[in-house]
Amino acid sequence: MVASRVVVHGDVQGVFFRDACRHEAERVGVAGWVRNRGDGTVEAVFEGDAAAVEQMCRWCESGPSHAQVERVDVSDQESTGLTGFEVRD
Repeated sequence: MVASRVVVHGDVQGVFFRDACRHEAERVGVAGWVRNRGDGTVEAVFEGDAAAVEQMCRWCESGPSHAQVERVDVSDQESTGLTGFEVRD
C-alpha cells in the first residue's frame, strides 16, 4: 500500500475535476479524497496499490476534458489506511 498527495495547477476548478477524479479513483480502486483549494488548485490524496496510485497521478496530468492542467506536484506520503474516495469541500 502506497500513498501520494498531488496538487494540480491550472484551470482546474469549475470543470468537474473533483467529480471526474472521484469516478476515476473508484474505477481503478484507489482510496482517498480530492478538494478545491482557495488558491485555485485542486489537491488530492491517493492510497492503494502502487500501480493504481501511479495511474491516478498520471490521470491528474490531463484531468477531465475541460481542464487545462499546467503542472502537477506529486509527493509521496505515508499511507493512513483510507477507505473509499470522497470529494471534500
